[in-house]
Amino acid sequence: MRVTAVTCVKNEGPFLLEWIAFNRLIGVTDFLFYSNDCTDGTDKLLDAMAARGGVVHLPNPAEGRNYQMEALKDCAHTDVVKNSDWVWIADVDEFLNIHVGDHTIPALIEACGNPKAISVTFQFFASGDVRDFEDRPVIEQFTYSHNPDLWCAESAIEVKSLTRRDFPLQYYGAHRAFFRKGLAEEKRPTWTDGSGRKVQHKFLVAANPRRIRKFPAAGARNFATLNHYALRSLDSYLVKNDRGDVNREHRAFDDTYWRERNDSAWKDTSIHRYLPALNEALAELKSDPEIAALHDECVRLHKAKRDELMAQASYREMYDQLASLPPYPPGELELMQELGIAP
Repeated sequence: MRVTAVTCVKNEGPFLLEWIAFNRLIGVTDFLFYSNDCTDGTDKLLDAMAARGGVVHLPNPAEGRNYQMEALKDCAHTDVVKNSDWVWIADVDEFLNIHVGDHTIPALIEACGNPKAISVTFQFFASGDVRDFEDRPVIEQFTYSHNPDLWCAESAIEVKSLTRRDFPLQYYGAHRAFFRKGLAEEKRPTWTDGSGRKVQHKFLVAANPRRIRKFPAAGARNFATLNHYALRSLDSYLVKNDRGDVNREHRAFDDTYWRERNDSAWKDTSIHRYLPALNEALAELKSDPEIAALHDECVRLHKAKRDELMAQASYREMYDQLASLPPYPPGELELMQELGIAP
């Protein structure tokens, strides 16, 4: 079975080898990376990986700012995607945690009854108290998340999707594939959630804008969870927020994104089942001197960017602001205070 992972990257250098090694463990055979405007060695490391096979690295074709959608439009025409049995579209901070069989994509597909699409629900993992960037697996460092069935005030949580080769594709979206409106009912694809249940009709036909890329999370992760490490360490989040602005003076920083994803109410270490094999796979990749050197350079540049940003008063203020926030989503602390139960 050929499974191709498609992703877009910008300055993800320190995290690439873990993501590639992990996805190979779960059954991904090929990778298609689109990169743009990298300054941390991401593109050089991907070029070196591509030279060794199994990885295709292309410049993002976007001429405007819609990098992801332009790349996904392009990917449908590439040989690596056209020759795949399944396509998995995800970001480098997202890890497919499979709970059934041998914990691989083929096992998930079998458990779900071999549908034409499987949409797996996010679980957002908090930064917690991890402030310093460390060059070790992300999936090992971050173990706390929100209640899996409730994110902030939402019971419906976003998904990412595996798509089978014979899906009646109109186009790939970042969260799911789309088929053309008006497709006869008998030609609509079989489609399940991460528990092998049929997805809701409104999600299937993309009828409701609020349900195009999400559905209720309760009971949707029996076979698989999509672990999303959107924050990582506070150091790395600071670097993630750098968009090359010359000056952030007089610009308000909105901490909502951080607060929504830094809920540490729930501990989940189930993905640690992969750690022994992941560490072996990473050691094997780094046994190649060129790959190891390029990875180390990405790490060096990531730390250097952190130091550069921390020398700026506005970024230091951002760092201190985030470090001072309680681990509750927006509204929860205020409600606790109102009820007199705040810590």
